[in-house]
Amino acid sequence: MSVRTGLGYDSHRLAAGRPLVLGGVELAADRGLEGHSDADVLTHAVIDAMLGAAGLGDIGMHFPDTDERHRDADSIELLRTAAAAVRAAGFAVVNVDATVVMEAPKLGPSRAQMRACLADAIGIEESRVNVKATTGEGIGFVGRGEGVAALAIATLDG
Repeated sequence: MSVRTGLGYDSHRLAAGRPLVLGGVELAADRGLEGHSDADVLTHAVIDAMLGAAGLGDIGMHFPDTDERHRDADSIELLRTAAAAVRAAGFAVVNVDATVVMEAPKLGPSRAQMRACLADAIGIEESRVNVKATTGEGIGFVGRGEGVAALAIATLDG
């Protein structure tokens, strides 16, 4: 048994006219995240954590923003692909823990749906995925309501 841990981080600017998608769930909000794909920072952080733990690089290596095939991509589908790559490299995802940092909206009402969506895409039980939320307490780009960030840690066994 070889246990590995990877850390993921992502942030995107909030912009008008975009949907706010986090963990594969579209939230009711007046602004969404700007990016090449759907800009789902939570899912992107999880992808980076898993790829990092497996020694498979990062999201930019697998799904570069210079590739038009990934424009407006569904990040949950990218997560499915990343999870398959992790399995192909001989690893099983044991646990994912993630934190979203944003001012609004509150994630509580959508947290269970996010966990279910992420777990399904990874191919693990919901109990092995945790999603937390916090604010920027008025400090920095998150605190000023300019963007959203997410951090994730993934534990693999292989």
